[in-house]
Amino acid sequence: MSSTELPSAAPAANVLPKVSAVRVAEGERLRSVGLPGITLTVRSRPPARAGLPPALFVHGLGGSSQNWSDLMRELEADVDGEAVDLPGFGDSPPPDDGNYSITAHARAVIRYLDASGRGPVHLFGNSLGGAVATRVSAVRPDLVRTLTLVSPALPEIRVQRSAVPTALLALPGVVTLFTRLTREWSAEQRVRGVLALCYGDPGRVSPEGFRNAVEEMERRLQLPYFWDAMGRSARGIVNAYTLGGQHALWRQAERVLAPTLLVYGGRDQLVGYRMARRAARAFRESRLLSLPEAGHVAMMEYPDVVARAFRELLAEVESGGADAASDDGEALTGTAGS
Repeated sequence: MSSTELPSAAPAANVLPKVSAVRVAEGERLRSVGLPGITLTVRSRPPARAGLPPALFVHGLGGSSQNWSDLMRELEADVDGEAVDLPGFGDSPPPDDGNYSITAHARAVIRYLDASGRGPVHLFGNSLGGAVATRVSAVRPDLVRTLTLVSPALPEIRVQRSAVPTALLALPGVVTLFTRLTREWSAEQRVRGVLALCYGDPGRVSPEGFRNAVEEMERRLQLPYFWDAMGRSARGIVNAYTLGGQHALWRQAERVLAPTLLVYGGRDQLVGYRMARRAARAFRESRLLSLPEAGHVAMMEYPDVVARAFRELLAEVESGGADAASDDGEALTGTAGS
């Protein structure tokens, strides 16, 4: 976590198996950054003009920096955005020590921010990335200007039934069993399953978007560490849920100083919609965006609505008026296409 760790160019071909290239949307760039013990792939989108504040986007379990492409495009006139592939995901190779805990992922984000000198940033996180961003914000408040969490993976006492299969990946042997049982599944079948789980309405995915997702799934399945990264990261989430004391995620949420935008979807099958109010109480300076029709990845389903809510937060911060509206946070409700 030292600020003396400097990024260095590291060609992805030197650290990854030879698989098909990662998709890069028009206007985006990919680069590889070498840091002690990890190599991170960073996706960026040139800002509309110079001098915009920096932002960093952190994806969820099984995701990648591509999950933020639509929102980054929406916000290109507001922030200088970068999205990171966490170690073992997207185009980033596994960490040298094989550690996929929430703390290890947070350490990777902190190392990158320290090395790049971009902090404080507007930090975004989804699902697993939301837990990671919460930890980063709690332990290094100097690196975070605002925090935006989309369906953050914070501990729940009553886990939704639809989330149980994902949690089971954390158990020893389950990944091996699952890969054996699903060996004959096509990439298209797998993508349809993911969309049904993560989207409030999978029909919102365009034919082109579906083809791109299938292509990315085919690429990931060629990576020898793909399922190991999934299983170990799922275990990292479960282990983080059991931590007590100052390392407990809800305790760390209470320590976050940055103005926070919370985004929850009413059709989320992985993070309970009922957790929205608890989160609004835990984060001391929070606003709650409730999207009844959204699932687990609101920034992909309704990027325009999420972008508008962030702009409102940004305007308040820049005007110096970002004070908590109430103990439950300021409630906002977005609608499809609004």
